[in-house]
Amino acid sequence: ITPDQAREMMAKGNTLVVDVRDAAEVANSGKVAGAVHVSRGMLEFKMSMNPALQSRDLKIVLYCRTSGRAALAAASLQEMGYLNIKSIAGGFEAWKAANKPVAMPDTPNFG
Repeated sequence: ITPDQAREMMAKGNTLVVDVRDAAEVANSGKVAGAVHVSRGMLEFKMSMNPALQSRDLKIVLYCRTSGRAALAAASLQEMGYLNIKSIAGGFEAWKAANKPVAMPDTPNFG
C-alpha cells in the first residue's frame, strides 16, 4: 500500500503498524509515528507469544527500509494464518519522501 493508504488505516485506529528493521536502523533514522518496532528476526516469536497479537483478523501494516524485509515478513505472517497483512510500498524511505510523521527515539539526557 502507499504511505497515504497506510496513514488512512492508522487514522482509523484499528491497525498495528510494525517496523521490522534492525534496532540500529530505528535508532539512527526514527520510525513511523505510532509504529511498534519488532525486528524481522523476532517477528514470528513476538506475534505468537503476545496474546493481544494472536487474532488472525488483526490488521497489520509492515515496513522496513525499502520493502524487501517487509515482504518476507508479510509472507511469513500469512503462513501463520494472519489474514489482513499489508506492507508500505517503498518502506520507510517512501514514508519519509511523502513527508509523513516520523518519531525519533528518545535519547538519554546525561546532563
